[in-house]
Amino acid sequence: MSNLVDEKGPARRTFHLSPEVNAFLRNPSGMAGFLMLLAVVAMAFLAPFIYPGDPLDMVAQPFLWPGQDPQFPLGTDSLGRDVAAGIVHGSQVSLQIGFSAVLVSLAIGTVVGALAGYFGGTIDDVLVHITELFQTFPTFLLVVVLVAIGNPSIGLISSAIGIASWPTIARLVRAEFRSLRASDFVLAARSQGFSSLRIIFQEMLPNALPSIIVTTSVMVASSILIESALAFLGFGDPNRVSWGSMIGAGRESLRTPWFLTALPGGALVLTVLSGDALNDALNSRLRRRAS
Repeated sequence: MSNLVDEKGPARRTFHLSPEVNAFLRNPSGMAGFLMLLAVVAMAFLAPFIYPGDPLDMVAQPFLWPGQDPQFPLGTDSLGRDVAAGIVHGSQVSLQIGFSAVLVSLAIGTVVGALAGYFGGTIDDVLVHITELFQTFPTFLLVVVLVAIGNPSIGLISSAIGIASWPTIARLVRAEFRSLRASDFVLAARSQGFSSLRIIFQEMLPNALPSIIVTTSVMVASSILIESALAFLGFGDPNRVSWGSMIGAGRESLRTPWFLTALPGGALVLTVLSGDALNDALNSRLRRRAS
């Protein structure tokens, strides 16, 4: 007996993207921001392989213009250091400080905002007053004071920026928890005898994550800007090259070799703008989902 074969052949599986992903892919500014950030992240990871030496080493004669020597495509600075190597390695410092500072802000702000929004009452009043106390100090001034206390390093700068920036996360998390604490799933969790910590971190926090993630994209860009401003003023890590330190070193010879400030400044601007574009795309997606 011959086997019967379906004339149509085997069924083909089709994959469909979610509406949120489709909306993001159709957003040109969001995609452009995502691709630029991806390029910066790739550059930071590949920096030791692209330029394995120390970017602070003097490798050629000073003030080589871009294109003048194929070995140094972006020229050299006043000390004969490779500008291209500095930009590539500077991306490591910017991303390291940006993400580390945001992690510190998330750790402090999430705990403070969650406790204030969930419990309310006296706990809420005390934590809100502490948050407002930190907000009375200008963020950049507080970072400068914290960094000036010790020897500037990547860890100290990241911690200082995170300590100065956590009130933004705290106020956002508090507002989200105040709107969620009367939800049906929270009331059901309480009726089943779940502890407050379990309700906060396993039930409520996952529902507040979308808004937190969108805010962190802006805070990463802000942290990168703050670090660049610190390095520009001479408060950066002297053992690491960053875009801000390159801009600060190039300002002394701005009239002739303008590329010494323009190139790292352009890298900084593109990175910050890509974060803003990605934030706008994510915000519009959240607004559509809420509506």
